[in-house]
Amino acid sequence: MPVYKVHIKWGKEKFENVELNTEEPTDVFKAQLFALSSVPPERQKVMLKGAVLKDDGWGNFKLKNGITLMMMGSADALPQAPKKKTMFVEDMTDSQLASAYDLPAGLNNLGNTCYMNATVQCLRNVPELKSCLLKFPGQLGFGGSDSLGSPESVTLALRDLYKSMDKTSEPMPPIIFLQILHKAFPQFAEKTEQGVYAQQDANECWTQVVRILQQKLPGEEKAIEEGKDEKAASADSRGFMDQYFGIESESVMKCVEAPEEEEVKSKETLFQLSCFINQDVKYIHTGLQSRLKESITKNSPTLNRDAEYTKTSKLSRLPAYLPVQLVRFYFKEKEAVNAKILKDVKFPLVLDVFDLCTEDLQNKLIPQRTKFKEMEDRKLEEARGMKAKADQGEKPEQKEEPMDVDKKTKLEPFSFPDDIGSNNSGYYDLLAVLTHQGRSSSSGHYVAWIRKNEDEWYKCDDDNISGIHSEDILKLSGGGDWHCAYVLLYGPRKLETIDESS
Repeated sequence: MPVYKVHIKWGKEKFENVELNTEEPTDVFKAQLFALSSVPPERQKVMLKGAVLKDDGWGNFKLKNGITLMMMGSADALPQAPKKKTMFVEDMTDSQLASAYDLPAGLNNLGNTCYMNATVQCLRNVPELKSCLLKFPGQLGFGGSDSLGSPESVTLALRDLYKSMDKTSEPMPPIIFLQILHKAFPQFAEKTEQGVYAQQDANECWTQVVRILQQKLPGEEKAIEEGKDEKAASADSRGFMDQYFGIESESVMKCVEAPEEEEVKSKETLFQLSCFINQDVKYIHTGLQSRLKESITKNSPTLNRDAEYTKTSKLSRLPAYLPVQLVRFYFKEKEAVNAKILKDVKFPLVLDVFDLCTEDLQNKLIPQRTKFKEMEDRKLEEARGMKAKADQGEKPEQKEEPMDVDKKTKLEPFSFPDDIGSNNSGYYDLLAVLTHQGRSSSSGHYVAWIRKNEDEWYKCDDDNISGIHSEDILKLSGGGDWHCAYVLLYGPRKLETIDESS
């Protein structure tokens, strides 16, 4: 029997019915105790009838349900070490360099968990999602196995993981989040014949986490207009993921063999677009376009037999954040593996999806797109003027302005006023890339590449974080055994304006 319900006595405190799974490392159990008591694992001493829990397994513990374990250890802050002398860059470790250069926290690989680490890092690059998670109320409890696998526990564990990552640049083990993910989705806890966790599909993990957050995260409420009933104003508010990640699509199904048959119209909500890869697809835009017009065989009520249909789809609502999956894996029956399409498929740093939208939505997007065009024309004209003066040997003019001039760069809203979390232009900037290196989804390695600013990015390879340039991101398009883009996360392109008002 690998799972027990035990009691923990810690000083005057007692924690009852704590779940203990002997098939998991002792580190996982100590992480549970940390969540309950705030005693860090490295300062815990867990004892049972004189035997002390070792890091290498449960061998010296004779367990049964209802037994009481003693724990010693202080949750108080450790005494602060004296300030260190100046350290030179060449003497720093990787983790010290990460802290010095303000790199994000890395995540330790707990045994083929790179798929989860990469997903966590990519989603963390959405500021509104992080903010919404940090406001999510409640505390994790380890009282029973049912609660550990609930959507709420997954949401709380992700919230707590992000809180911990915000406090350090040191690599950290996402033990609690992994344990709860395993409870919620047992397929991620599968093990190989060697007894280690099996590699999993990162997009499947991404999809499951998004579905959980869709259930639990409340949406932002619309501003209450003057004279409008407060209940009516908040009643139409959707969940956060529907607001910021929900793609709405309208489709028309038409029978090719029976043109007189009535068209069937439908609507659906998606949380990512799929780019299917074939010999004609060299750019993701081509793959997205081909997905919006499909040939389908199904039963025709007019002909009373299977017939060919065309399904034409258009996007009727764009979210602020747009994930795009490059469908690189397919099942190869002969080898019984999910084989990988290594083909080079180019993707842009700036994505425009205007032509994928319905006519009604296109008309709504035009005003903001016009503002982008005017801003770009203005910048181009200024650049031409400066170049012309430079060609004539003139020095650029130095504008003398008083020090108290109040000019601030501000950002135009990227959403429609009546649609929180939408995209009002159809333009997107690439924010994160989740890549896979290897030949099948059940093997290989996943890495997250997240954007810092216009030209700088971070490569998040589990606990190894390094800075790279935007030109390196474009090399992730595939074509060989190097990292291939698998999921692209686009965010709203933001329009800057100068606010001269005070």
